[in-house]
Amino acid sequence: MDCVDGAARSVDENALDGLPEKGLRWLHFNLVDRRSRSWIAGAADLPAAVRQLLLSDETHAQAIVEQGFLAGILPDYERDFEREEPTRIGMLHFALGSRLLITARRHPLRSADVIRQRFAAGVSVPDAAAALQMLIGAMTEVAAQVLHGLELSAQSAEDALLDESQSPDIRGLAALRRRTVRLHRMVGATRTVFHRVEEDEDLPEALRPAIEQIAQRLAALDGDASAMQARLRLLREEMDIEINQRTNQNLYLLSIITALMMPPTLVTGFFGMNTGGMPGSADHRGTVLAGALILGSALAVYVLLRAMGFVRR
Repeated sequence: MDCVDGAARSVDENALDGLPEKGLRWLHFNLVDRRSRSWIAGAADLPAAVRQLLLSDETHAQAIVEQGFLAGILPDYERDFEREEPTRIGMLHFALGSRLLITARRHPLRSADVIRQRFAAGVSVPDAAAALQMLIGAMTEVAAQVLHGLELSAQSAEDALLDESQSPDIRGLAALRRRTVRLHRMVGATRTVFHRVEEDEDLPEALRPAIEQIAQRLAALDGDASAMQARLRLLREEMDIEINQRTNQNLYLLSIITALMMPPTLVTGFFGMNTGGMPGSADHRGTVLAGALILGSALAVYVLLRAMGFVRR
């Protein structure tokens, strides 16, 4: 397979001439580079609709079949050099012919690393169908890795929820749900695109088996993402129940303490009045009397609440 990276070196104007009779030529471009955009715009061997899609600024997944070319825009995780865990989603533009594959992007993508590793391992791409499977396989592999990381995070959240000594991390769970929703939307959009391509009558027959396998793989991954969403939704409900129970326990304890303190407050308020004839004011045991009334009133309230069933063991 011939491979030229437009981001690494310039592409000759005749790069589409002399395509190999066997195998595939793969051209990869950086759309931020004006030379790459100029080359794509001037590639007369590409249908106009394909060139327009390669240079498009669209941010939603789509695909077309035009004059033997399969072209599209698919979501993929961007490669962030500062963070190991992918969060942002970019768009991969591609155009696939019988002996030519053109890919383009504006930001570094995770799938490119996977493809590079496969080439380094000696994997060959004999035809267009194999190239398409490698391309989408790399994207699904990245998505599967992200999903696996989400599952591990969800498992940690479940363990923390079962541990009564720890408080549920609502913010962490919310971030986890956002990442899962983003993944589900990305995989679902790609699945929808290939489902439509599979039903296109103009799709080359050589690509149809590969499209069917890709659609099945995306359906399985989309199902796993949906199951992950349901799992996190259930976990959120359990966290809400746990938080409500702890809140109710705190309110219950506060109510009991308030009820126990009300009679002593009345006693101290009564003895604190600056009026004449106060009981015990002329007796040195007056303080002991007031203290006994305070403790007795609190004890009486506790016994009353216990008899009425408000105080649980």
